[in-house]
Amino acid sequence: MEKAAVQGEGLLIPLIDFAKFQHGDEAQKLETARAILEGFQTAGFIYLKNIPITPETRTHVFGTSAKLFELSEEEKLSYAWTTPEANRGYSAPGREKVSQLTDASEVEKIRASAPDIKESFEIGREAEAGHPNQWPAEKGKLVGFKSTMLDFFEQCKALHIEVMRAIAVGMGLDPTFFDRFVDVGDNTLRLLHYPAVDKKVFKINPGQVRAGEHSDYGSITLLFQDSRGGLQVKSPTGQFIDATPIENTCVVNAGDLLARWSNDTIKSTIHRVVEPPESDGDIHPPRYSIAYFCNPNFKDFIEVIPGTFATEADKKYDGINSGQYLVQRLAATY
Repeated sequence: MEKAAVQGEGLLIPLIDFAKFQHGDEAQKLETARAILEGFQTAGFIYLKNIPITPETRTHVFGTSAKLFELSEEEKLSYAWTTPEANRGYSAPGREKVSQLTDASEVEKIRASAPDIKESFEIGREAEAGHPNQWPAEKGKLVGFKSTMLDFFEQCKALHIEVMRAIAVGMGLDPTFFDRFVDVGDNTLRLLHYPAVDKKVFKINPGQVRAGEHSDYGSITLLFQDSRGGLQVKSPTGQFIDATPIENTCVVNAGDLLARWSNDTIKSTIHRVVEPPESDGDIHPPRYSIAYFCNPNFKDFIEVIPGTFATEADKKYDGINSGQYLVQRLAATY
């Protein structure tokens, strides 16, 4: 297929040309789908190039995101994140602590000792009853913010559907198997800003990270990152390996709910954001990334996929409602 995007300590994350799935002949589509599935089964991560979202679109969305984080702290907090059910709005540095813990008191302990050095802004499906998005005022440098983000949300939603179709083809299922589970778009677009930070912070507290080690919760995550670096993926040996940015690619990882859905034939792999590679001076420059967290429709009941078990006894998981599962996971994080 393609060369490895990341390789080391038994971890191999492939770089895959997604255009071959979308526009290739039947043999190319099948080969690409199988490569995507294998990447999720072995590493839990893949890099995609030649996706439908253009580099120009990405540049515009990143620039628009950066303008949001330039607002005053007071104004940003007026759009503050409220509840796991809504999962929308602004989270100040230290507000969220991502981890593998599910007990809120334990999360609070590690939040106090090493808070995540990041701020974020979540955007959900527009017009979801009872959970409006918290749009900043359209003035000055933020004129057009809403339309930019809604357009990007829809482009990412379409890519989510296409990646799930590739997984279905790789598994030998009908290409549209997942369509009815992901058509609503109950996803979250997260704009992320990791502020500039003095290098001493990481030396004084060796446990300090920009985002703690965690797995994602839903089906897949589409990650768009700048060139700064800092993302690491946990290898089979337990070592964390740099997932170095590659220009004009999208990093895609499987989430816990997809692993559960696949009866653990697909991996949801732990990752984190740490001190970036060396830079000049005493200050690490800011890092920006955009994550699009994809989920099955909140209304849907998720049961183990046919073909991933031989008998009923081989099913590792009972069925679960997608929305309830995600709220439970988010509740422990904030």
